[in-house]
Amino acid sequence: MFNKILIANRGEIALRVIRTCKEMGIKTVAVYSKADVDSLHVRFADEAVCIGPSPSIDSYLKVSNLIAAAEITNADAIHPGYGFLSENAKFSKICDEHKIKFIGASPEMIEQMGDKATAKSTMKSAGVPTIPGSEGIISNFSECQKIAKKIGYPVMLKATAGGGGKGMRAVWTEDELEKAWESARQESKAAFNNDDMYMEKLIEEPRHIEIQIVGDSFGKACHLSERDCSVQRRHQKLTEETPSPFMTEKLRMSMGAAAVKAAEYIKYEGAGTVEFLVDKNRKFYFMEMNTRIQVEHPITEQVIDFDLIAEQIKVAAGIKIQGKNYYPKLHSIECRINAEDPYNDFRPSPGTIQNLHTPGGHGVRLDTHVYSGYSIPPHYDSMIAKLITTAQTRDEAINKMKRALDEFVIEGIKTTIPFHKQLMEHPDFINGNYTTKFMDDFKMV
Repeated sequence: MFNKILIANRGEIALRVIRTCKEMGIKTVAVYSKADVDSLHVRFADEAVCIGPSPSIDSYLKVSNLIAAAEITNADAIHPGYGFLSENAKFSKICDEHKIKFIGASPEMIEQMGDKATAKSTMKSAGVPTIPGSEGIISNFSECQKIAKKIGYPVMLKATAGGGGKGMRAVWTEDELEKAWESARQESKAAFNNDDMYMEKLIEEPRHIEIQIVGDSFGKACHLSERDCSVQRRHQKLTEETPSPFMTEKLRMSMGAAAVKAAEYIKYEGAGTVEFLVDKNRKFYFMEMNTRIQVEHPITEQVIDFDLIAEQIKVAAGIKIQGKNYYPKLHSIECRINAEDPYNDFRPSPGTIQNLHTPGGHGVRLDTHVYSGYSIPPHYDSMIAKLITTAQTRDEAINKMKRALDEFVIEGIKTTIPFHKQLMEHPDFINGNYTTKFMDDFKMV
């Protein structure tokens, strides 16, 4: 087992990893930018190292500074959390070259699954259902036209290096194709310095359902059931739940088996998710694989009583997984609390928290790094907390979430708490009748 782990991240996920490390008897090193000097993850770690100025490009994304911090503190492993460098093949490789264990996927694994076109081709070879579309990167617009005509409209253009919805365009008719092609490439080039595109058939009325998997270094994998992430705004998840209200036992078994097949085919090591789009007829198609821990991992932990961070660390240390699949015993919902104004197009709202009262009680979990007097910096993602409720049934979990949201007071900034309160009262959400298009018609009142 590792003696000391450096957490190459910030905020609530850094604090989350630190807590599990302490429970496992492992020393921790926090890294922080100048903007994060007062963050709780800095206070709770055994050691803390400043790695640069506020902008992430000069701190949390600065590989040389992270490696230097690990070496001067004698850390023998690095946990990247999610975001930042968690799916960066170069960082994983550099850690290996410096004899520091990267608690995540290997460089080869990240390269294989990080490019969406390559990942899709790999999954087809593994026998996992994939969405009809182009075979790899589309070379030019003429080829784009031919593929769209072959698979039939509507289609979805996607950037191979995409993420967060950037470089994606839904195209409903041939007349819209050229404009969508040019704008998607331009956006992808600006965001990722890569304008390679591929195309898929647009799945109408889709659910976004992902399967949590864990694989070990011995070639074995298991799944920990599903999470429904369909409530999204501009491809950014807002609320997640498990089990999915759309799921059937037959579908859960089929999707779980497909996810395990995908993981074992590529000999995946670590925690990850295999993400699927599921159409209205409950046919599912591979979308992408995330080779890291997910923001929404706590709801899986709650319904199966399992510490996914601990499992990540054990697998990285060479310990075999138990090999059995896990199924939800309870129902859990997560609301992402962002420093954003839902009444003003979810505009970011950084600033100082003047007063904070957090909810509690049976079945309520709050993952956060903020406190009264904490100043939220404008440089990073706006998520400041994850509120999770767990109960015997979905109705009970929703009612518990309503109560917890009523107790949750954050003054001094705008947050998405009012949005989640309205979501929990929305008839379509209460009935489990929602798709990834749910937010298109949602209006704050």
